[in-house]
Amino acid sequence: MNGRRASARGSALLAAVSTVAVLGSVPASAQTEGRIDTTAGKSGYTAHLGGTSTETNLFALDLEGGNSIRAYCVQISVAVDPERFLHESPWDEFPDAESPFHENRDRISWVLHHGYPSVGLDALADTLTGQGTELHDGLSEKEAITGTQAAVWHFSDGHDLDRDDPGSGDDAADADVLALYDHLTGDANVGIGEQPTPALEITPATASGSAGERIGPFTVATTGEITEITGELPDGVTLTDADGAELAAEDLADGSEVYLDVPRGTGAGQAEFALSATGQLDTGRLFVSEDYTKDPAQSLIVATSEETTLDASAGADWTAAPTTPPEESTTPTSSPAPTTQPSAPETTETTSVTPQANSGDLAQTGVSVLVPILVGLALLTGGATLVVLQRRRRST
Repeated sequence: MNGRRASARGSALLAAVSTVAVLGSVPASAQTEGRIDTTAGKSGYTAHLGGTSTETNLFALDLEGGNSIRAYCVQISVAVDPERFLHESPWDEFPDAESPFHENRDRISWVLHHGYPSVGLDALADTLTGQGTELHDGLSEKEAITGTQAAVWHFSDGHDLDRDDPGSGDDAADADVLALYDHLTGDANVGIGEQPTPALEITPATASGSAGERIGPFTVATTGEITEITGELPDGVTLTDADGAELAAEDLADGSEVYLDVPRGTGAGQAEFALSATGQLDTGRLFVSEDYTKDPAQSLIVATSEETTLDASAGADWTAAPTTPPEESTTPTSSPAPTTQPSAPETTETTSVTPQANSGDLAQTGVSVLVPILVGLALLTGGATLVVLQRRRRST
């Protein structure tokens, strides 16, 4: 198949249609489960907030599928458990019902979008100096981590950074941390709403039809960008739009409708196709520790936007088109011109002819019938005369 064909001839055969019926209805989304990698995180200074001293960290959260993201903690008094999985959860499912997180989550998201590492060190330094802040030899990574985490805790836990003694750094570092903290918690922070979870879904998961028709439509729903179409389709079967035009990955987007076009004459069978997409696991996504209600452990919030891969599949089965006689034409046709039948060969038969009187001026054919009559009359007359003469002689 060429670049615009839906069938990737060299790809491995995907799962059977029966499997798609079970799995295809589940939206494919970003890897939503991960564990903290204690060897890959980065540390800031110890921050002094609300009378407590707490280490600041930019955590590494390794997701299933290979992606690794960076995240901050949103519960200052809850311990981290690196042995436990964390699951992506909507903001509404933040496990502490009494936490200030619920009323401040938009502003926490703004901190993450405008803090480190979403914004690089040089860009942050330019922003602060543009506001009239005098930094001490720029902004270091440790200072940026400390100031960003402290701003998150300000909104998630209601703790303010100690302005007289912000952290464990020297005076210059503490001043830089405080400047970033003030920027992230100040009037410029107007909040950013929750971003959609990356997702890719094809509905329905399965469909049925018969050869000679387009089976579908299958509707694509995604928050990402379609990058690939794969599938092992029988010869002649193609992935098309409603008008029969063959589709490529770049033709598909959220809301697209696709069909499996099965030519008439194709035997009964089945086929399936899969879509791949890239999506963003956006800054501000929340990850909550499993079994939190039984044993609370630290929840994390994503500090960087990461690209992730999404996959979804669907399939169809069909029956062979029924064999039907050709339809009779309803167009009137003229009757065929009569054909001349060959004359039967002449035969000679001997038949008795009844003498008939000649009539009109018809030509005579053969001997006239009067001749034998006249001859007969002459014979009779002669015979009668002879008899009369003999009788006269006897009487004499």
